[in-house]
Amino acid sequence: MSENTESKAGSVEPLTAERLETLVAHLEGPSRRDRQSAASALAECARQDPERLIPSVSAFVDALNRPEAQTRWECLDVLTLLVPLDSRSCDKALPGAETALFDEDSGPVRLAAMRFLCKLGATTESRSDRAWPLIDEAIQCYHGDYEYQNMLSAVVEFSEGKLSSEVAAALAARVAFDAENGKGALKRKSQQIIDNLK
Repeated sequence: MSENTESKAGSVEPLTAERLETLVAHLEGPSRRDRQSAASALAECARQDPERLIPSVSAFVDALNRPEAQTRWECLDVLTLLVPLDSRSCDKALPGAETALFDEDSGPVRLAAMRFLCKLGATTESRSDRAWPLIDEAIQCYHGDYEYQNMLSAVVEFSEGKLSSEVAAALAARVAFDAENGKGALKRKSQQIIDNLK
């Protein structure tokens, strides 16, 4: 039976308040396996009912410092889902997300960080100014990587947000070459970004 208790029909039963508290506590526990298992269960909870996790934002921010990749990407996924509900608290995850964005060993961690930064950066012009240098560097660093198409989907969402005029202009310039010369999804998504910014 998994951390988030699956019924015979395969649907996930809601976590009790006590179980939720235990899972959050596991995020800072000594066991790597418990941390990973808890992070996975909490990410599933966030997909179903993110409001329940708002009081625990600081625990997810803190968990970005754990050594194992899975705990970090699951917690970044949770934080991404919490941005629309409590973006101010999620601001505190920026340093951890920056470190995760340039994790040399884990593509899923880098992708989760990019999704978080794009989601947070799209909320206000000020946040777009803070997130853009990291997003821009990631676009350049990971352009040919396996995760890049998914990263670009996050950038499409970013381009729909409340960006400063400087960030919008820089983003349009960054993807212009691929919009003109790329192929397939790369060309299509790059053009969509430019269209969103008009």
